[in-house]
Amino acid sequence: MKMIKKRIIVMLVFLLAGTMLVSAQAQTQEQKDNYTKVITARSAKVVTNIGITDSTSKKFIKVRDILVDHYRVTGAIYDDRNAAVKTLKADPATDKATVNAKIEALDSVADVKIAKHHKEFLATLGKELNAEQVEKVKDELTYKKVAVTYNAYVDELPQLTEAQKTQIKTWLIEAREKAIDAGSSDAKTAIFGKYKGRINNFLSAQGYDMKKAGEEWQKRLKEKAAVKGQ
Repeated sequence: MKMIKKRIIVMLVFLLAGTMLVSAQAQTQEQKDNYTKVITARSAKVVTNIGITDSTSKKFIKVRDILVDHYRVTGAIYDDRNAAVKTLKADPATDKATVNAKIEALDSVADVKIAKHHKEFLATLGKELNAEQVEKVKDELTYKKVAVTYNAYVDELPQLTEAQKTQIKTWLIEAREKAIDAGSSDAKTAIFGKYKGRINNFLSAQGYDMKKAGEEWQKRLKEKAAVKGQ
């Protein structure tokens, strides 16, 4: 079984390589240029938001380019995976079980590539930024979802213990670590959504009625909004 799985993965690596070539050929120069403009502007905004504001400085340009490369590499990995999946699904001769097995293998290949890039990205970033700045970059890449989500839980459940708060923060930071490599904003949100499910299950097991707490919290938010609007 291990040998068969290994052969499938090897075959899919070649399929991915072929998909990359076709994908690259299919892109027009204009599309490539537009994509570069988008990720360069996005990266520049991140650098500015972490406090490096001189866009002409070597530090700004270096960090911006590291982020541009991050967007480009992760985007290519997911694009290649998705294109390969599309090719598999388009073959009417392949049964569903085989397609699912091959998609699982493709996901494994993509995960390995993402994990390798993740380490390289953070190592390269760490050569230009201090630990606090790297944390800020992670927050910017994930729309500050750690703080937003954590604060929402604390506001919703003011009776949380320090141990419970610590566990919530730990899981949200774990979600952020995965989300910085996600291929889209929706994918980042989905990762945090998965961890929120884990947190809710944890809190339910701790004795909290999450449905009731959510309803009461929404009521408090509406009351605050009404007072503020007066």
